[in-house]
Amino acid sequence: MAGHGPSPLALDPALIKYNNMHANRHKYFRWTGRTARITLAYMVVFPAFIGVLAYKYEGKWDMRGKRRGDTIVEF
Repeated sequence: MAGHGPSPLALDPALIKYNNMHANRHKYFRWTGRTARITLAYMVVFPAFIGVLAYKYEGKWDMRGKRRGDTIVEF
């Protein structure tokens, strides 16, 4: 039956090392200029950009109840 005894497959040491690094990443994190810029971009700049676009184009397109040849622009 399967599942008894030692595993017949050898584990890849590189994958084991990667898994340990990934699990303990928080222990080795350092705030540097690069990580601060990346964090600022993903937590502030990108959501603000998406918000500005959403506000700018709010209500300009209507996708419901259109037939072939009708325009989606409502302004």
